[in-house]
Amino acid sequence: MNPIDRRDMMKGMAALAAATVLPACAQAEGENPLLQTASSAGAGNTPPTEGMAAKKTLAIVSHPYPERSVLTKGLQQAAERVAGVTVRNLETIYGFDTRAIKADDERRMTQEHERIVFIFPTHWFNITPMMKAWLNDTWGSVGPDLWQGKEMLVVSTAAGGSSTYGASGRIGITLADVFWPMKATALHCGMTYLPPLVFESANSGRLPDYQRQLIQRPNE
Repeated sequence: MNPIDRRDMMKGMAALAAATVLPACAQAEGENPLLQTASSAGAGNTPPTEGMAAKKTLAIVSHPYPERSVLTKGLQQAAERVAGVTVRNLETIYGFDTRAIKADDERRMTQEHERIVFIFPTHWFNITPMMKAWLNDTWGSVGPDLWQGKEMLVVSTAAGGSSTYGASGRIGITLADVFWPMKATALHCGMTYLPPLVFESANSGRLPDYQRQLIQRPNE
């Protein structure tokens, strides 16, 4: 590659990264770790490439704009490198068709795992549309204590920082507390709700750190 081509490529990569930083309430990316490696994380900015999940883990990944995904995609890639983790990207499997979700298959897969991790960008102070549809179809038609003894971990990123979240922010609550409906869902289903792993003021330059936190954070 000649110097001119290399400069053009680097400019393109920078533009792609910048395009992912969206308004705080609309979205951003990022994601409370539920994975624990059997080996130590890689040095420097290199994400770990091997390890073992502390528990058999199902990661449900969703992004409403897959073509613009950088952080969520990077977090998904980190999860995929860990043995004992099954990753399902809803838009990859079902596109944007909420009626295409195969609820019986998804329930069976959920039953086979001990920890369910949801990875997504904060989307208008909420989970993504496909993730909501997945919960409606997969978990919504059953009674309480459906997943007794399992764990839930929410992993999310947001462009907004202290001006939006926290006691002094515009909405007066932390980003983690935005997902209280997920906690209610977990408790209703008999699950343990793990402390969310959320990243405010998320940006692509910190992705290697986000990946390490997802993989390294021990059970709490």
